[in-house]
Amino acid sequence: MIKIVTDSASDIVENKRLDLTVLPVTITFGEQEFQDGITLTHKMFYEKLIECDELPVTSQVPPFAFEEAFREAVEQGEQVIVITLSSKLSGTWQSACMAAEGFEDKVRVIDSENASLGQRALVEYALRLKDAGLPFGEIVERLEADKSKIRLVALLDTLEYLKKGGRISKAAAMAGSLLSIKPVIAIQGGEVAILGKARGSKQGNNLLAEQINKTGGIDFKKPFFVGYTGMDDSMLQKYIVDHEAFWKSSVDRLEISSVGGTIGTHVGPGAIGVAFFSAGN
Repeated sequence: MIKIVTDSASDIVENKRLDLTVLPVTITFGEQEFQDGITLTHKMFYEKLIECDELPVTSQVPPFAFEEAFREAVEQGEQVIVITLSSKLSGTWQSACMAAEGFEDKVRVIDSENASLGQRALVEYALRLKDAGLPFGEIVERLEADKSKIRLVALLDTLEYLKKGGRISKAAAMAGSLLSIKPVIAIQGGEVAILGKARGSKQGNNLLAEQINKTGGIDFKKPFFVGYTGMDDSMLQKYIVDHEAFWKSSVDRLEISSVGGTIGTHVGPGAIGVAFFSAGN
């Protein structure tokens, strides 16, 4: 009797499990407010992002939404494990902690220290541990111990959205565009970090592969996702074919996910990413 609760920053778009609740982040374009994954699909998000001159604003899941989900679960005799977007990227973790205060040991809140595919990997890991029959306390301990092994690495197609978000200067973005610079980013210490830059998509793909190798490789016994931002996955499909040596001998198929507004706002369309548990120490 365990319920897993997360927020839509995890980019879980088709939840078919009764023991998993996904609470929506609010995304605002101008004066229009949307509920991520409910009134705003990933495709709709990128259509609006491309059309708008200014970046949309994402808002944390409010405490009352968590409290409502917790109360419903506890009244049904369930214990609740909450996995949130990194506390350094959003106030959602704090909202969950505030809501959990009245439920004593029935609710445990875990800061994923990650986002998007990385957060989703931790949620999937929690569900696997639950399905394996582990008790509530042990699942929490395993999640806290292993979350630091999750790596999320992505190759961006454009610098435009890093510029709009104030992460790089206009001059750097213009120079990067002229030189066809493709940055590789990661979530490190719960925050977005630029790992390196390459000229052109081919060098960018190689740099992405290099960064994956640096982590000690992929633990294929744990959840593993590849994803893309934008309207279609053509860039990702090319990457999968070009680097099939990474996974062909380890898995039968790849779990492909679209990346929504929480991360898509800052990286723009055309990015591809990989999230996995590192096989290294």
